[in-house]
Amino acid sequence: MSREPVTVPPYMSLTAVASCMRDSDVGCVFVTSGDELHGLVTDRDIAVRITAEGTLAGVATALEACSGDLVTVTPDMSVCQAADLMSAHSIRRIPVVEERRLVGVLTLGDIADTPHAQEVLIALSRTEANH
Repeated sequence: MSREPVTVPPYMSLTAVASCMRDSDVGCVFVTSGDELHGLVTDRDIAVRITAEGTLAGVATALEACSGDLVTVTPDMSVCQAADLMSAHSIRRIPVVEERRLVGVLTLGDIADTPHAQEVLIALSRTEANH
């Protein structure tokens, strides 16, 4: 788990969000205000939800592009439980939340070398099939 996920405020322009992703060398950022997690924005969200629809990235905000209703895990959940959730929901990354506060992010890469690699491969194949 990465303990320092990159966060942005809800009303940051997507141009600034993309710059933040580039500068942090990440493919997603979490949209937060204070301790509240609103969602996450991936580089694909910017391309598909915003740019492909003709919306200007400098006008659109992180909140407009973010995926809400996130599937989350808690720090006390096992890697197997997290991998099962990732597989069931065909997701590549899952926020780690404690008392509604974002404390980290678990990615497929984080658990690829664990005994739960099979669940990771299943989740990855489902995610790839959906894109």
